Amino acid sequence: MSSPAGADAVTELSPPPADDLPPETSDETTPAEKGYRQPEIDVPALTRVLDGKYAEVRALVRANLATHASILEDAETMSRDDFRDRVRDVVVEMASTGQTGMGFPEEYGGGADLGASVAAFETLGLGDLSVLVKVGVQFGLFGGAILQLGTKAHHDAYLADLVTGRLMGCFAMTETGHGSNVQALGTVAAYDAATEEFVLTTPDDAARKDYIGNAARHAELAVVFAQLDVDGERRGVHAFVVPIRVDGAPAPGVRIEDCGAKMGLEGVDNGRLWFDGVRVPRGNLLNHFADVTAEGRYESSIDNPNRRFFTMLGTLVQGRVCVGGAGINAAKVALAIAVRYAARRRQFEATDPPMEDLLLDYGMHQRRLLPLLARTYALHFAQEVVAGQLHDVFSGVTGDEHARRELESRAAGTKALGTWHATRTIQECREACGGAGYLSVNRFAALKADTDVFTTFEGDNHVLLQLVAKGLLTDYSSDFSDLDQFGMVRFVAGLAVETVLERTAVHKLIERVKDVLPGGDTWDQDAGLFDADYQLAMLRFREEHMLGGVARRLRRGVDDGLNPGEVFSRVQDHVIAAARAHVERLVLEAFVEKVRTLADGEAGQDVDNLVALNLLCDLFALTTIEADRAWFMEHGRLTTQRSKAISREVNRLCRKVRPLAVDLVDAFAVPDEMLRSPDLLGD
Repeated sequence: MSSPAGADAVTELSPPPADDLPPETSDETTPAEKGYRQPEIDVPALTRVLDGKYAEVRALVRANLATHASILEDAETMSRDDFRDRVRDVVVEMASTGQTGMGFPEEYGGGADLGASVAAFETLGLGDLSVLVKVGVQFGLFGGAILQLGTKAHHDAYLADLVTGRLMGCFAMTETGHGSNVQALGTVAAYDAATEEFVLTTPDDAARKDYIGNAARHAELAVVFAQLDVDGERRGVHAFVVPIRVDGAPAPGVRIEDCGAKMGLEGVDNGRLWFDGVRVPRGNLLNHFADVTAEGRYESSIDNPNRRFFTMLGTLVQGRVCVGGAGINAAKVALAIAVRYAARRRQFEATDPPMEDLLLDYGMHQRRLLPLLARTYALHFAQEVVAGQLHDVFSGVTGDEHARRELESRAAGTKALGTWHATRTIQECREACGGAGYLSVNRFAALKADTDVFTTFEGDNHVLLQLVAKGLLTDYSSDFSDLDQFGMVRFVAGLAVETVLERTAVHKLIERVKDVLPGGDTWDQDAGLFDADYQLAMLRFREEHMLGGVARRLRRGVDDGLNPGEVFSRVQDHVIAAARAHVERLVLEAFVEKVRTLADGEAGQDVDNLVALNLLCDLFALTTIEADRAWFMEHGRLTTQRSKAISREVNRLCRKVRPLAVDLVDAFAVPDEMLRSPDLLGD
């Protein structure tokens, strides 16, 4: 990555451009390349960079994780019910330190800092993930719904007790018949004006609440999402506070069933709920966005029912932000174990017999682990951006509707890429540790089993990327927030392709980048591979071209007289690809901007750490281009020679990162107690 202006020391230590290297010899080992000195990483300083403004919060969570480290072994030795109770007890003990309540108002015992709350939750991803999910259900979903969808009466009634864990609750949205399609939920809440009560009913098994965390064993209350029926007229999905247990037994009319054994997260009591004429007072409607008067008149400040629904769901975006961050942190644990193991494990007499070589000195092992390490750093900084946007939007720093829509899109995309990355990284790290990685004591069994569901809860990743694409195609405008995917098809089909591209920032960025890079229209052939503007321009071009392709296909399908649903289905793969390209561009932008900010804004910043971050940023950028080289070559932006040069430079970057790798994973500051892995890591 080319260094920012004013950071001369970093520029001198950056790798030379690929095109300056002889094409057939650039892949050879060059221990003393011109202008390059291997940096010496200041690990505590790099940890401070990663921890950011919430370093103290993250330190508190790490200390709590270490205190309760025995829970990792408890997960393997306790019965299911005993372990669930153990997880609950740990969550309540953590709540007593203030760790879990940081996002709630101070008058209810919280810290009134949403950003701190996200940082605390993400850091829990370094430990037992049943604890993390239990915290997410109790304080993020259940507590967040009451905070964001309720009003002061609800806050006064519930928040103080739920913040301390005295009152346990659950978030009952998903049904057996409807997961992603929340608008089609089957549970009904009919208003009875004679008694001023809502009557909740599960009409059939497809409408039962399913997979609900906390429901099977610990929750006393549920925030239940149901179709509101007022005087025979359906008003859409609304949320209600419903008691599901009284003195530990199911409440009258409530049926509770345990979901049973799962792939992982056995410390979370997922359950199913049915409601048979369950009555709750009128005041149990969480009425921030809509209300029903005593006489049975429906009132809302948002007239459009679709817009009202999406506005309600938008307030719950914190869950997606948190899950993405948790997945990224779980990947850090896997990398910390695999990299440290590879730096001490020897196998085969390859270069200096009879001494066997270290695994991490093999090029293939570097290729397997180090690009994943670079991507983890990139996603960490992208997550930092989205968490900051979340804090600003919900704290009133940024209050316009466009910013809120953009946050929802970015949260969805970062969650998708972050959780997919966790799944891929944990698997690769397990394999990189051989048979030893298959032992439970070495953490991978739990990491694989417990994170697998991250790709589908808080939104299936493919569905979330469709949300990203919708935001791109409509420029995040509130005028289109009520469009479903088929409405989006009709809207986009009515525009010229140029108009769609003009609605995004990408088109203008491509034009501007030609002024920055040499070569004008041949910028992609003349710029150095390590030029950040070149790297960003490549990802921006891919994004623009894919968006234009989606728009053209949508319009062609509608012009051909096809049903909008069929049109959308036919272009769905292109929609997902465009959204993914967009998010990858945002991730790279976040990494580039972070390094530039550190170099420009902090005079005392460790130069060697900046060099290391530059290496990782280049490695992430070039492996991203390399992974999609076929697309870039198909679309005339990558020659065969330049494609080969990128692969050579990726290998060379891996060799440069290799002696830094242990320090780079140590900077994640995963408590040793959370790594376990005694045979892999040694004393």
